[in-house]
Amino acid sequence: MTTLHDFSMNALSGETRGLEAYKGKLALVVNTASECGLTPQYEGLQALHQRFAGRGLEVLGFPCNQFGGQEPGTAEEIETFCKSNYGISFPLFEKIEVNGAGAHPLYQWLKQESAGASGPEDIEWNFAKFLLGRDGKVVRRYSPKTRPEDIAADIEAMLG
Repeated sequence: MTTLHDFSMNALSGETRGLEAYKGKLALVVNTASECGLTPQYEGLQALHQRFAGRGLEVLGFPCNQFGGQEPGTAEEIETFCKSNYGISFPLFEKIEVNGAGAHPLYQWLKQESAGASGPEDIEWNFAKFLLGRDGKVVRRYSPKTRPEDIAADIEAMLG
C-alpha cells in the first residue's frame, strides 16, 4: 500500500468505503475521541471542512479508544455525539486502534510515511493529524495539540 487511496475502511454505519474516493483531494486524517480535553477540536475540524470542502479538502475522522478510554461509545453514540454537539458533517469511520499490535494498517502506514530519523513514532494522543496531498501521500504530521485553525494556511497553500 503506497497511498491513502489503497485503503478501505468501515464507516460508522458499518459499510466499507474505499478511500480511492478521495483521489484528487487533500485529506486531513485525524484520530478522534468524544471524552478528551481536546474534543473541542471537532469544532475547528468542522470549520475546516466547511471552509475548504468545496475546493477539494476532505476531513476524515477515525475514532480511537486507546488513550485513556476516551472514546468508549458505540458507533451510534459517537455519531450522535458528533452531530448534536459539533454539527459534524465530514466522514467518520469505525473505531480503530492507531498504536500497538492491533494498529489499523492505515495508521501503520501513516506513521511509517511520517517517520523521523529514529523511525515511525507512535501516535501521541487523540487528535493527531496527517495532511495528505491530492496524490494520497503524507505531506505533514501535526501534533494533537495543533489546533485545526493553525493548519488552514498549509491547506490554503496546497489548494492553490
